[in-house]
This record gives sequence, structure tokens and C-alpha cells, in this order.
Amino acid sequence: MDMEKARAQINKIDAEMVDLLNKRIGLALEIGAEKKKRGESVYDSAREEEIIALLKKENGGTFPNDALELLFREIFSASRQAQQPMKISYLGPETTFSHGAAIKHFGSSADYEAHDSIKEVFNSVEKGEADFGVVPVENSLGGSVTYTYDMFINSPLNIVAEISEPISHNLISKYKLLEIEKVYVHPMALAQCREWLLKNLPKAEIIEVSSTAKSVESAKLYINSAGIGSELSAAHFGLNILARNIQDRANNVTRFLVIGKGTAKKSQKSKTSILFTVKNEPGTLFTALEALKRNGVNMNKIESRPNASKNWEYVFFVDMDGFIEDKGVNSAIEEMKKSTGFLKILGSYPDKSAQAK
Repeated sequence: MDMEKARAQINKIDAEMVDLLNKRIGLALEIGAEKKKRGESVYDSAREEEIIALLKKENGGTFPNDALELLFREIFSASRQAQQPMKISYLGPETTFSHGAAIKHFGSSADYEAHDSIKEVFNSVEKGEADFGVVPVENSLGGSVTYTYDMFINSPLNIVAEISEPISHNLISKYKLLEIEKVYVHPMALAQCREWLLKNLPKAEIIEVSSTAKSVESAKLYINSAGIGSELSAAHFGLNILARNIQDRANNVTRFLVIGKGTAKKSQKSKTSILFTVKNEPGTLFTALEALKRNGVNMNKIESRPNASKNWEYVFFVDMDGFIEDKGVNSAIEEMKKSTGFLKILGSYPDKSAQAK
């Protein structure tokens, strides 16, 4: 095919795509007006995840599914912005992996606000200063973020979505690799990249800092220094990526939760999270969990934390398959209440792990 003819066809397709996008956002505005009448949020995690899952399933061409998802998340973001501007709080500072996960999920049209602690993220959403918050809850290598679990004990907020984000650590600097004498690094990143650093920078001084963003900022400020962070942070501080994907294991994924005042609608694959305490009687934890088996509900995670308000009592966090209104899930939770001291439903939301399978 002649190159000029091919480009002419591309121009025609691009124009058609723009026209279709404008028609789409027009329909989104009509839906937004109806949602406003009903008092509903413009953000519908279940609807968005179902659209993406369907598009990936029907994609029979060579356009990559990952790129397809990013494209449509930006379309969703622009549509929400047209309906009603949205503010998202996240655990900062700017350019951290939490920031990157929030942007990837909510798109570039949302307004983002960084906070110094997970508690501040919760508080901003509770006070109505932000529409939703994004907080880390666990890493496949580093384990759970216990403070996030602790916040749910007394917070009125719900889990409305989850984000599973592959973590890619990069060595970032304005110097060449052989010139690096100091590496500024967040403790969790250090734990995940230790073998690479020992092999490639055995003589470099390791200096721990408070965040991956601070790591890269330090690399910019100090002579013969490097940091470990994301592509987003490298671009933000105007530095080069000397080595990509330096984590010691490939399966490095962090799970983030989207928290808000509302609740998510049922999706094709949902997950329900609860927390509970058990009565101080023999076998009560076994009895509580047995209710899941009796009702055919699969438990895919359990975590325990000390109860700050009562010594030697523990709070258990459980993730299970299914939506809160499903017969099996609802019956199991009602049975669990009989053998628990306190039970709280944290939310039902689209199951990203199921979509990834």
C-alpha cells in the first residue's frame, strides 16, 4: 500500500474516532444528569470494569489489551470530568506508586491531592474534601500495609474498588552507572531490590528515605547519587532511567483500595471484604469461618490485627468471593454474626484478581 494513501486512511479513521468520542461524551452527559437527579456518583466502578473486560474479550485484533484499558480509562476520566469534576486523595508525595496507581485508575482528567499519611487520606474523604481515596493495602513481596487495615476499624468509609498494580523499580539518576556512589532508597524498595544493588552497585552507600519520590528527588539534588522509583518520578524530576525493572522478583504487585462514602454496584465478578472480632470462647473463629464453607463461599484472604481498644483481642479481616447481596454471601455473613463479637462489612466491589486470570 502507498504510504500517503495509508496516512490518508489513518486521518479519516482518526476523524471518525473523534466524532464518535464526542457522541459518546454527549451520551455520558445525559447519563450524568440522570445520576444527579438520583443522587448517584458519576463514578461507577462496576460499570467501568465490565466495559473494559468486555472490550478485552472482544478485541480480536493486534491492538494490545493493556493499551486498550489505558485508553478507555482516559475516556472514562474525560466523561466523568464533563459530568462533574472529581478529586482523588492518595498517599503521597507526588509521583509515588500510589500516585501512579490513582492516575492509571481514574485517568488524567481527575484532580489529585497528595497526603502524608494513610490516616490523612481517610480523613479527607470522610470530611468530603475528596470524592475518593487511594491507599495501599498489600504487596505480593512485602506483605500487608497494616495501618490501612487499622483505619477501617473505626472509619465509616467503604471499599468501592481495588487496583492491582505491577511495581516496576527503576534506578534513576543524572549520572552514569559507574559514577554512582550513593543510592537513596525507600526501605520497601530496598528490600525488593537488594540483590540487584549488591550485584551492580556493591560499593555504593545506601541511604534510606521516606518515599520513592524522595528517593528520586535526592538523586537530583546530590552529587554522584541515584534513586529507585517509577517512570513517573523519573519524568517528573527530569532524570534518566539507568536500569529498568531492578526488583529481585518479577511478581511484584501492590494492591490498592479505592475508598469512598458510597457503595459499588454488583459486577460480573465481585469481592466482599469484612472485619470481625470473635467471642472469647473455644472454637469461635473456626465456627465463624465454617459459615463460609457451609454456604459455598470461597475465602481468598484472612488477616489478623490486634484490637487497639481491647488488650489481647484481635480483629480479623476477610476477603471472600461474591457480592454482598448474593444469597450465599449474605447467608454466610448472617451466620457469622452469631459467633462474632462485632462484624462490619467493608464493601463489595469488582474483583480485579478474577479479571486478571
